[in-house]
Amino acid sequence: MPASQFGPKMMRLIRDEMIRGDAISDPPRRSWSRKYINAQVQRLRRVFKWAAAHELAPVTVYQSLSTLEPLRRGRSAARETDKVGPVSQQLLDATTKFLSPTLQVLVELQLRTGARAGELLMLRPMDLVEDAKLCIWVFRPCSHKTSYRGMNRAIYIGPKAQGLLAPLLESCAQDEYVFDPRKSEAARLYQRHAARKTPLSCGNRPGSNRKDAPSRTPGGRYSTAAYCRAVHRACEAAFPPPPPLGQQPGETRADWRQRIKREQMQDELRQWRRAHSWHPHQLRHNAATNLRREFGLEAAQLALGHASAQITDAVYAERDHAKVVDIMRKIG
Repeated sequence: MPASQFGPKMMRLIRDEMIRGDAISDPPRRSWSRKYINAQVQRLRRVFKWAAAHELAPVTVYQSLSTLEPLRRGRSAARETDKVGPVSQQLLDATTKFLSPTLQVLVELQLRTGARAGELLMLRPMDLVEDAKLCIWVFRPCSHKTSYRGMNRAIYIGPKAQGLLAPLLESCAQDEYVFDPRKSEAARLYQRHAARKTPLSCGNRPGSNRKDAPSRTPGGRYSTAAYCRAVHRACEAAFPPPPPLGQQPGETRADWRQRIKREQMQDELRQWRRAHSWHPHQLRHNAATNLRREFGLEAAQLALGHASAQITDAVYAERDHAKVVDIMRKIG
């Protein structure tokens, strides 16, 4: 179809397919949520806006697509998603012990500073500015989410968080990233060797079974995607799915996946994992909620680096309903 013939009717048909999904495709395509659908429709609009700006498509196409109203909550067949909230302490305690010591420090830093994972992963010793009078370290990331708006971002690291970072800083050069997966992998191999039961005279010696040119090697710093995968693996280790969802004894991972697909248990497995997993971005919600409860909304806003307290209130910091309960207990 020529771009000049694309209009709201075709966009509406595409949006209906986003809502419907496809259960019989291989792999099955799950229906998209309302917010995600609206975001993708807006993305398609921007494509035609860019094309019009470069005289590759008539501007009337973009103007006609702008007349299509977004999906409203409760007024469409698109599924709704739950609001992102803090991670429960029970879930954190059960899963963090399956993370490497380096990533355990990263989790604690997020909880204590309210920083984004991507900001802390860029931390280098040379980026820390120490205020001896206030006993505070200040870290200003070279790039962050709102840097394109000209906003400054400062992350304040207190004494307890400094104590967590100190062991990592001792073995880190000034221009090296603090959260280095190469050091984590070396520590993992050392612990694995220390727990070895087989005598060194038998089996493989350390380093004898390594590839000369491995296709995948740890990089100089963790990416947010690698951090997220590590958290998901820790959740799977802490909460293995119960039978028949879990991998059975003697069953390979490939056979297990085929069985789940054959018996159509993908949705049930997905629900189990969602109920027993968390995302690193949620730790920012934990920090905001704790800061608001103990020090007020303005303190949470400043720690998270928001330009307005409305964002902190509406998105990140959960309100303390215990105060309302206490009031109603007294007057009710």
